[in-house]
Amino acid sequence: MSKKLSENEKEAETGYIKLNWKADEIKKEMAAITITNKSKVPGYGGFYWQYFEDLDKIKNNSGTNLSIAKELYIKKNTSKGSELQKITARNVLKVGDLVTVRLIITSKEDVEFIHLKDMRASCFEPIEVLSAYQYKDGLGFYKSTKDAATHFFFDRINKGTYVLEYDIRVNNTGNFSNGISTIESMYAPEFASHTKGIRVKAIE
Repeated sequence: MSKKLSENEKEAETGYIKLNWKADEIKKEMAAITITNKSKVPGYGGFYWQYFEDLDKIKNNSGTNLSIAKELYIKKNTSKGSELQKITARNVLKVGDLVTVRLIITSKEDVEFIHLKDMRASCFEPIEVLSAYQYKDGLGFYKSTKDAATHFFFDRINKGTYVLEYDIRVNNTGNFSNGISTIESMYAPEFASHTKGIRVKAIE
């Protein structure tokens, strides 16, 4: 670590420095960092540790104040009306199936300016493609549909649990990563949470 620091030049004025390691070089002990100020002048700074991981290997992370959960359902028309069947390993999707995405948001306190990014598999095509402001179950938000994810922007989320749902349709066959869903405060990113990575399978 010390050798790598000495070999890298600091950015002029800011003192910013960036170090990179290969995957096989990273050890658990590297998570412990010691800072020593050798001058009498107080300093200010910070560390961040960034790494890349396969979406399917990401585990669920429930934040202290905000948490998000995601469930996928096949929407079936029955004699009793529309019925939602939870997608499992035994419940395979078919091209043309209508799928309901259910997002469960839990906030332990009132929060403001929240962004929710819900990624989707490339076999899914959104039903609603126009961005618009919506109000559902006491929660107002701006919904924006993009190529790889659907975004929700909240001015305010009051303490409580909220359920959002929207429909997508299966348009391709194969085995796909459905990504993760992330909820985060836009002004205090330490208040964040994400779901685990899951896979979906679609057949003809």
